[in-house]
Amino acid sequence: MTLPMIDRIAAVKAGAVLTTDDIVAMRQQIWPDGVVSASEVELVFAMNDVIADAPAEWIDFFVEAVTTYIVRQQSPVGYVDAAKADWLIARIDADGRVDTAAELECLVKILEEAVDAPPALKAYALRQVESAVTSGSGPTRRGDVLDPGTINATEVALLRRILFAPGGDGPARISRAEAEMLFRLKDAAHGMPPAPEWQMLFVQGVANYLMAYGRYAPLDRDRAAALDAFMGDSTVRIGGFMARLGRSVMAGTVFDLLRGGRAPEPLEAAVERARTIDPEERAWLRAQIDADGVLDPAEKALLDFLAQEGQLDGW
Repeated sequence: MTLPMIDRIAAVKAGAVLTTDDIVAMRQQIWPDGVVSASEVELVFAMNDVIADAPAEWIDFFVEAVTTYIVRQQSPVGYVDAAKADWLIARIDADGRVDTAAELECLVKILEEAVDAPPALKAYALRQVESAVTSGSGPTRRGDVLDPGTINATEVALLRRILFAPGGDGPARISRAEAEMLFRLKDAAHGMPPAPEWQMLFVQGVANYLMAYGRYAPLDRDRAAALDAFMGDSTVRIGGFMARLGRSVMAGTVFDLLRGGRAPEPLEAAVERARTIDPEERAWLRAQIDADGVLDPAEKALLDFLAQEGQLDGW
């Protein structure tokens, strides 16, 4: 079954051009049973390794095949476990960096499609964009001219997708480490004209870390797996489950049964508490802004936004 694809990989490595017909044939070979096996995904990566300038059709196929293998084929569906995340990083990072646009798009797509993924995978994807900005080279750059210290529109779009993807530290939530990365990128690009979209992303990202409220968190992988097993077990006595649920409601412990936690605080109070910049966050923000001794336009825009939100009294 795998020989035709092996032959195509050898031909492309020898200089043959990958055609649309080749990609269609590989798609038919990989997906006759609707499943991408471990050996098949290795072949897909092997082909990606030898393609000099991947056409859009190949990138689409590569991303779909790898995302299917990583995100959609294990139980519970949508949860990327540590083993697969480690495998993916090691497979992409064989030479210390993401080399192709297909690999970078694959990382982003997995984070977007996953219900939950190890934070290390999101951090790895962000490092690739940061490296491209600081070095001037990488899958987000084209041509032989290095332009370190610039942030282009492609990188801003990728950063937005990664930062607000469900997989990682939290859905639509920016962590402190991610906010500090945004400050590093801003400082790396100081004096160079960034893409027009950059300042808005910087302000929104840092303000999200300081002020955003997010109650939702997916079930952890073990609980999701247990729920999948329960739903798939035709021998489970639903009546018994409902009886336990009823007792838990009466005892005030329904949240323990369903999510393993306590009843959340009232929504309005939680939103207001998250929105208020506390002394620790204020000290962090001042340290970030004072680090280079310059109040640049992006920082000024951030402070203006926070002032409009009533969060800079006494600054």
